[in-house]
Amino acid sequence: MTRNILVYFFLDKPTFILIFIFLTDTKWNYTHLPHFKMRLLVLVVLGLVCSQCQKVKHEDPHFQEALENGYLAHEGFKRCLDYVYAWLEFADPQSGLIPRNLTDSKDFWNAKDAAADNYPFMVLTAAILDKELYDGPMKAILETEQRLTNRLDRLPDDWSFSKRDFVSEEIDRDEIIFGSSEYVKDGLLPLTEYIGMTPWSERMIGMVDDIWKNARYETPFGLIPSQNVEVNGELLQVLSRVYWMTGNQKYLDWAFRLGDYYLLGENHPTRDSDLIRLRDHGCEIVSGLCELYLTSAFAKPEKKAAYQPQIYEMLDRILEVGTNEHGLFYNQVNPITGEILNDGIADTWGYTFNAYYGVYMLDGHEPYRDALLKAFDNLHEYTYYDWERGSQDGYADAIESALNLYNRERIPSAKEWIDSQTQVMWSMQDSSHRSGTEAYRGIGILEGWHGDGNFARTTIMYCLYKTLGTTISPWSENVYFGAVQDGEDLKVSILSDADWNGKIHFDYARHQKIFNLPLDYPRINQFPEWFTVDASKSYLVHFVHEGKTRRFTGNELINGIEITAEENIGVYLIVEPHEE
Repeated sequence: MTRNILVYFFLDKPTFILIFIFLTDTKWNYTHLPHFKMRLLVLVVLGLVCSQCQKVKHEDPHFQEALENGYLAHEGFKRCLDYVYAWLEFADPQSGLIPRNLTDSKDFWNAKDAAADNYPFMVLTAAILDKELYDGPMKAILETEQRLTNRLDRLPDDWSFSKRDFVSEEIDRDEIIFGSSEYVKDGLLPLTEYIGMTPWSERMIGMVDDIWKNARYETPFGLIPSQNVEVNGELLQVLSRVYWMTGNQKYLDWAFRLGDYYLLGENHPTRDSDLIRLRDHGCEIVSGLCELYLTSAFAKPEKKAAYQPQIYEMLDRILEVGTNEHGLFYNQVNPITGEILNDGIADTWGYTFNAYYGVYMLDGHEPYRDALLKAFDNLHEYTYYDWERGSQDGYADAIESALNLYNRERIPSAKEWIDSQTQVMWSMQDSSHRSGTEAYRGIGILEGWHGDGNFARTTIMYCLYKTLGTTISPWSENVYFGAVQDGEDLKVSILSDADWNGKIHFDYARHQKIFNLPLDYPRINQFPEWFTVDASKSYLVHFVHEGKTRRFTGNELINGIEITAEENIGVYLIVEPHEE
C-alpha cells in the first residue's frame, strides 16, 4: 500500500489507475512471472514514473532549487493573505477601519499603531496577491481614515468606533505629530518604496508637509516639530528619501535643520545624552542621521564634511559601549559613562547596522563593515532566541535585520539563520500554546495586535528574496514560483496544480526609479532588490521547457511576459542580458 501511495505522487491519474489494476488484480499474479518479464514490468513502471517526473523536475539543479524557493514563497504569501482576511473580519462594520488590537483597544483606530504597523502591510499584501482587495477595501480604508481622522490639518488623531468621534476631546499636538511620523516612516514610506507613486504616497507627503507646518519648538537652527529622538530620527529618514523622490529643496532644508540640531549643536546622541536606545523607539536617530549624512554627500558636500566627525564619533562610541561579545546591540546604554542600562539584545540590531553599512558604502570605512560581519558570524548564537518575550514581532524585526544586510553581504551562515528562523516565526501563526493566542488558532491572526503587520512585512521580504523579486499576476494559490541567480542569469521555475495563464513580472531598481536615490544603501523596512532588469536594455528569455528563446526589453519584463502553465508541468525560464 505504501508503495502504491508513493507511486501516485509521481503519476497522473490514468497512468496510476492502469498500474494499480495491473498490480492488484488477482488475475495478474506478477510474483510468478518469469524473471525477464518481471524486469520488463519494472522497467515499464519506472519509465512511466520518470516520464511523469519530467513534468515537475528538470535536470538542471538550479531549477529544482528555484522550485524549492517557490514552495517557501508560496507558503509565505498564503500566510500573509490569511492574516489580511482574518484581520478584516474584525474591522469596524460602519467605517471599515481596523482596530488597534483585538483586546483592550478594539474600539479605536490610531495612527501610530493601526495605521503605521498593520494597515500598510495589508495594502502591500493585496498589491502583490489580490488586486480586487487592493482596489476595493484597501483604498476604501485610506479614503475613510483621511475623511474621519484628520484633525490637525492633514494629521490624524485616534478615532473611536463607538463614539463616531475622536477618542480625546482635546488636541495633543505632540501626540498627533508622533502618530503621524510613525504612520509615515513605518508604513507609508516602505509601501511607497515598493509600489511607487499612489494615493498612499500622496498621503505620506501631505502629512510630512503638515508635520512641519506645525513645528513649534525653537532651536538655534530654526523651528522643529518635536524634541523626541524617535520622531526626529523617523523624520530624518523620511525627509532624506522624500527629498530625492520629489527634488523639492524644502525637504532637504528641514532635514538639515534636524541634522544641525543633533550634530552641530548641544544634542549629540552620544556626547550630550546619558541614554541612547539601540532598539526600536530610539535607534531611529542613528539611522536617520546617517541617512542625512549620505544624502549630504551628494546634495551638499560641505555639509557632509561638517557632519563627518560627529557621525564617526557617534558610531564609534556605540560600538565601544553598546555591543555585546557577539557584536549585537544592547537595548539601552549610557553613552557617556558606558553603563549598560538594559542588557537585553535589540531585535532591531540590523536597523542600526544599516547606518554603519551605509557609511561604509559611502566612505569605505572598513571597521563599520567588520562590525556587521562579526555580528553575522555570531548569529548562530541567537537561533530560537526569545527576542520579545515569546512574540513573533521580535523574530520579524530580527529576520528583517538579517535579510536586508544579507542582500549586501552574502554570508552563507546568515542565509541558514534566516531560513531557519523564518520557519520559527511562521510556526507562531499556527501555534496556540503562547499566552493570549488561543482565540486566533487556525484563522491567520498572529497575536491580535498591531505588531501582526510586522509578520506580514518580514514575510513578504522573505518571499521576494525567494523569488528574487519576481511576482505573478494574477496570483493563484495553485501556482508555485521561485528563482535563483546563476552568474548574470536568472533561472525561474513555475509549477501549477491547475492550468494557469498569467504574467510573470521582474523587479527593477526601485531605489532609482521611485526614490531617485543616488546610492542603494540599506534602509529600515526596505524591500531589498535582488535581481533587477533595466527598462532600456534588452534580454533573452529562454523558455527551456519549450526549447524556444525570445528577446524582450527590460520594460516588457517589468510589465510582465505571458506564461501558460499546464497542470503539473514545469515551466522553466532563463533570463540573461543581451547585448544589441
